[in-house]
Amino acid sequence: MALMDSPRCSATTPRLKAPASARATQPNFRATPPMMSPVGGQATPTPRVVYSARPASPRPARGGVSGGGGSRRNVIVLVLAGLFAACATPRATAKASAPDAEGVWRSRGYGWLLTVAPEGMRLHHETAAGCYPDPSSPLELKELFGAQEPGPSEDVRDFLSAPGETRYRFDRLTALPDRCDTPHVWSAVELFDVFRATFAEHYASFPQRDPDWLARLDAQRSRVTPGMDAHALFTLFADALRSLNDAHVELVADEASSDTLTYEARPTGTFAMLEQAAVAMNRPPNEVQREWMRAYRDGILQTVLHGEGHHVANQRVLWGFAAPRVAYLNLLTMGGFVAGTEEATPTLTQELAALEPVLDEALAAFAGAGALILDVSNNRGGYDAFARAIAERFTAQPRRAYTKWATGAKDVPPQVFTLQPTSRPSFHGPVYVVTSDVTVSAGEVLTLALRALPNVVHVGTATRGAFSDMLVKPLPNGWTVHLSNEHYTGADGEDYEARGLPPQRPLDVFGDGKDLWHAHAKALRALADSLPPPGAKSTP
Repeated sequence: MALMDSPRCSATTPRLKAPASARATQPNFRATPPMMSPVGGQATPTPRVVYSARPASPRPARGGVSGGGGSRRNVIVLVLAGLFAACATPRATAKASAPDAEGVWRSRGYGWLLTVAPEGMRLHHETAAGCYPDPSSPLELKELFGAQEPGPSEDVRDFLSAPGETRYRFDRLTALPDRCDTPHVWSAVELFDVFRATFAEHYASFPQRDPDWLARLDAQRSRVTPGMDAHALFTLFADALRSLNDAHVELVADEASSDTLTYEARPTGTFAMLEQAAVAMNRPPNEVQREWMRAYRDGILQTVLHGEGHHVANQRVLWGFAAPRVAYLNLLTMGGFVAGTEEATPTLTQELAALEPVLDEALAAFAGAGALILDVSNNRGGYDAFARAIAERFTAQPRRAYTKWATGAKDVPPQVFTLQPTSRPSFHGPVYVVTSDVTVSAGEVLTLALRALPNVVHVGTATRGAFSDMLVKPLPNGWTVHLSNEHYTGADGEDYEARGLPPQRPLDVFGDGKDLWHAHAKALRALADSLPPPGAKSTP
């Protein structure tokens, strides 16, 4: 998102870190695997979520399927902290709390029922298997739905957090369905049906990832009994989800059960090689990944940048010259540029205020470069807003970057996101963007946007293939499921979900696992040395 310090304000919605004890997560945050800090090794997931409510407060349930609130161990829950106030523009956008917006609204896609009243908003989740309240506060809901734009008719509205954000189209209802507020104790069978319906109605990638997934899940229903214990039901759900191999699919237990009920996706690609290395060395996987990240950082600073690089923005950005006229910029995340604390989460404005001067300094220094390597080979995602703000540093004219729409959003036109040139320091020469299978989420969106530019060549290996925002759905017992519910298409009209964005110029970034600690630095050193020498005409 481009906020106060930028000439533009275009964004999808944000995602920020918060202590694991935080109770709320919020819109358009993409969850990706935890990234180990190159220095301290602290896990720093950078999720992106379409919507996640504060987990429900404890409630009784039959059959040992307990309710609860909170998050599982080692999962950072996300809070929205008034991030859009600085994104206001002169454009006329009515407040969602205006009298003509009062009433009950049903979203197209997303499975939401939104009630707007003078005292604030309420949200319910609706599936074919049941309807239940969301525990988020009116203030939290206002941050997600606090603005509106007119739809094609009087009884159709687009609710959004602020102008330029993701639009959510709603149709007016005469009243909230009675069943939505009826007190109910959910059995394991009913929870299974809600879980199944949530994926059936919203998951976007069955054809690409696992066409028979729903049929195999249905075959498991006979194993579920009303009194099934929580551990058995959680295990059934977790086993089903792993076959999707989707970085944006998660299952999170309530806090009371987080020590015993955990879900981990199976590692693939580079992460699988790291796990195999840990087994071979008889060392904990987290310890091995921390060491690998340190080697990644040191390889950039010493081998690629010859000991003269900059490591800034909360250690998320590295830059310098890889050769006399070959600039190098590495982004480890699309966020986290300001260190958070247990008490305070940086706002998007603060994040951008930390990133923009870093980009200004680097791109000003790169003014005489003949080519620029933009390395996102280890980018774990974050904000689409930052992805667009960064991509706009490389375009000389407006460019259609990508388009998105939600599964089940009937008759809703896809939302187009466009890159606009910036007045801040920029680079319009040849750009070589480097990716790998680790590049995920908003890191992939950055690559997708850059691919729309004629001065960019995509180098490396295919990205992870997890473009969609995460739709985060609390289950009625306090557990939460995250799923991919949106489609992203590039300027070429292609949807690269699941398969990843393939490079135009192959480069084996992390090797075959035999030299994981040095493969990246060697590959980037070779790329820099292959680019035109000083004085030569540089074209992608």
